[in-house]
Amino acid sequence: MMQLFNSLFLIVLALAALCIPASGKGGAGLRSARLTDASSFQGSLGDAMGEALGCGGQVDERHLASIEKALLPMWNTLPKTTAGRVERRSLRYLVHRHFNRQSALHIRGFEPSRPMNGSDWGDADILSQKVPAFVESVLQSKHKLEHGFALRDAALVVATLEQLIFESESTVLERIYHEQHKPADRSLSTQGLGQVLESYMIHWMMGADQDGIRILLSNRTLLKTAFPHWKSLQEFVHGEVSSLEFKRQHAPVASLSDASTRKGHNALTSRYSFDDAHSVVGGITRSFASFWESECTSMKHALVEMDTHNTGRVPMAKFYNSALETDWRFGESESYLRELGALDESSTWTGKQVLIANYIQATSNCIVSAPHYSVCCVNDCEAHLAEIEEAIGAPAARPSELLALVGNMSSHMLLDDATPKLKGSLTQQLEEIAAAHGGLVPLHGRLFAQWLHYVFPRECPFPHKVGTAVAMSPMEFGEGYIATSADMKKHALEANTTNISAAVDKDELEWMSQWSPEEELIADHTGRGLRAPWESSVTHIACVGGALMLAAGLFGSTGRSKKATDGLLPVYGKSHFV
Repeated sequence: MMQLFNSLFLIVLALAALCIPASGKGGAGLRSARLTDASSFQGSLGDAMGEALGCGGQVDERHLASIEKALLPMWNTLPKTTAGRVERRSLRYLVHRHFNRQSALHIRGFEPSRPMNGSDWGDADILSQKVPAFVESVLQSKHKLEHGFALRDAALVVATLEQLIFESESTVLERIYHEQHKPADRSLSTQGLGQVLESYMIHWMMGADQDGIRILLSNRTLLKTAFPHWKSLQEFVHGEVSSLEFKRQHAPVASLSDASTRKGHNALTSRYSFDDAHSVVGGITRSFASFWESECTSMKHALVEMDTHNTGRVPMAKFYNSALETDWRFGESESYLRELGALDESSTWTGKQVLIANYIQATSNCIVSAPHYSVCCVNDCEAHLAEIEEAIGAPAARPSELLALVGNMSSHMLLDDATPKLKGSLTQQLEEIAAAHGGLVPLHGRLFAQWLHYVFPRECPFPHKVGTAVAMSPMEFGEGYIATSADMKKHALEANTTNISAAVDKDELEWMSQWSPEEELIADHTGRGLRAPWESSVTHIACVGGALMLAAGLFGSTGRSKKATDGLLPVYGKSHFV
């Protein structure tokens, strides 16, 4: 045991060496990381990690407890070791779904679609995204690999990522303050804050497209063209500022405790510090998906209208006809749709079809695509999964339990919120899944996710095998992400699916032709005799204190990115236009 904690201590020291404090305040954090007494280190490992990683950022016990409470229903259904811990694949899956459920954030490096093996968290691309790699480096110890992760570990990872995202926002703000020649230690007027927030939204939503950012900052008359809903975006940002003001004036004590105001601030004076601006942009990140959901819903309804057989699929002919005639949003190329996992090419009768749920969740429809996370459309399937997890409370269930539970669920994508029809092939498929697993259906396996897709085809994405689909932004894909007019017309002329009568039953269309029998589980369900990891009361969280790490991780290369267009405004994707 002593050797174990000495090893972890070396990991913390190595991470501490990467940190460059933003001010003299960081010294205390580094000093606390220089513990040499292994027994003391055992009792406060989490605190040492938090201090070693930077500026001594804090998260109180109440926040960690609230994260644990949010994670608990999902945690209860994850396969555990005999010590009640989860494996790292389960941890990554848990973290991904938490952010997806809470804020429609997709954290790069934590996507379940990324391949991983017994000795690596994922493929090399994860290591190029410094934020998840930074967190994983803390967890990448022999101790954790052998002993698993507790619920508190999962909460710590979530809190750490929250802080890392918050710190990344600070880096962008610092850049904007510098560009506008505004000293970060001076308060801003309402007009000055508005200038900062407008530039921040341009940087944030354009992501890595530096050419586009430069053009928009130099000619702001183009904002309404680049962002058709720019006025609504401005109103949304103004609303976040108003929320800050309201909280200051009506809940001053709470404002001090959560740092949304500072000591000595006159709530009646409209002056804003750098921390105030930081608080506003943090609220923007957390609530942006909810604000933008109306656009996602509009897109969903347009696709659903083209799904006359309720299969969750739109024939490519209709998809491109819509793009040519009425809806410019549906213009991704066939190759890009395939890469995103949004194509069903399994039917010889219906031809190529666009999967509605996969398309809505695709990276091309994420309004913000930062190097370290994306803000995407809300995943409608999460509501169904949450209900199942709450009711079952275990990693697996009998088919009869699931049929009774899911059979009473309603779908807002069906007429009058109807319940799904499970008799016939869907019941048989669920029983076959259970038969392959000793009579129980694993809730977090690919086959159950596939079954849910066919139960709620418009809401639950089809689960491709790991490594088949890639979360790739238009800019990362390259110039061919948009279909040419000639390609669209070709598909529209060749396809004959639009002539299939709506009266034809979907079973006659062989609509489940994409079903595949390969199972993929996020963890071993048999359980192993693994010992527990460290037990500590963690009240500090890891935060990025080094500007070097943020600069490299948040504004670094995104791999095989190319300039998306050669026009006046080289925006990196249709994500700005949904």
